[in-house]
Amino acid sequence: MTIYIALLRGINVGGSNRIKMSELRQALETIGLDRVQTYIQSGNILFESEKGVETLQNQIKHEIEKTFGFSVEVVMRTAEELERIIENCPFSEEAISEAESLSEGESLYVSMLQDPPLEEGLNKLSAYKTENEEYRIEGKEVYLLFRQSIRNSKLANNLKKIGVPSTVRNWKTINKLSTMAKGM
Repeated sequence: MTIYIALLRGINVGGSNRIKMSELRQALETIGLDRVQTYIQSGNILFESEKGVETLQNQIKHEIEKTFGFSVEVVMRTAEELERIIENCPFSEEAISEAESLSEGESLYVSMLQDPPLEEGLNKLSAYKTENEEYRIEGKEVYLLFRQSIRNSKLANNLKKIGVPSTVRNWKTINKLSTMAKGM
């Protein structure tokens, strides 16, 4: 059995697309996912399954739409992939510490893409890189470092220009999900 992390985009944000995590766990157990756990209200789901990523993505999307009445993007990673995301962080500890000292909140985020980014999308994104907002791409991950808040970030607001479905999580959440996956 593989341990998966499903990351839902845009649920429980600003009062829309509301899902109670207990109801989400129940819905996903009905489609045969094992040991389903959730972390915080933003759509982080850990589970075990023998099925492949594409099958699971489709099943989860379908079940959420059927049960909760709206469609969401589902980005999947295995526990091993999540561990590689942590290991491959391209920003130095020094750069992260400096950014955290200047930022109002979290400084390090990762946008996890459903598919590898398109070259034309990357070219569009490069226009939003500044000395206060930078990014590095490693495979299907866009590592984001903010020296100010992500809230008003032009870089973060334009990630969709990459042209690939994605969802963003802060570094603390990624590390917590990894710890939870190891505990399974």
